[in-house]
Amino acid sequence: MNKDYMRAIPKEWRNISKVFTALGDEHRQRILLTFETGERLNVGQIVEVSTLSRSAVSHHLKILREAGVLESVKEGKEVYFWIAKAFLIEAMEIVLEHIRKNA
Repeated sequence: MNKDYMRAIPKEWRNISKVFTALGDEHRQRILLTFETGERLNVGQIVEVSTLSRSAVSHHLKILREAGVLESVKEGKEVYFWIAKAFLIEAMEIVLEHIRKNA
């Protein structure tokens, strides 16, 4: 048993819990799955294919962005979102590396 992490999480793990929390919601999973490779979508485009209201979609997008799952940029009146691919790959690789070493 490794007791080193019972009180403190390693630095590289600190953002991972936010990712898993954000992706733990089925609506946010569906939003993430809406994106095609390299695609940027605005709120309106996501609402068009969603069963959620615009305000609910905006709420979920905010959580995904704050967790680092999505990135965004404001262009005029629209905010465009895209998957933070590099960040997510790095986060998942940290978890996979731990599992491979300790399983």
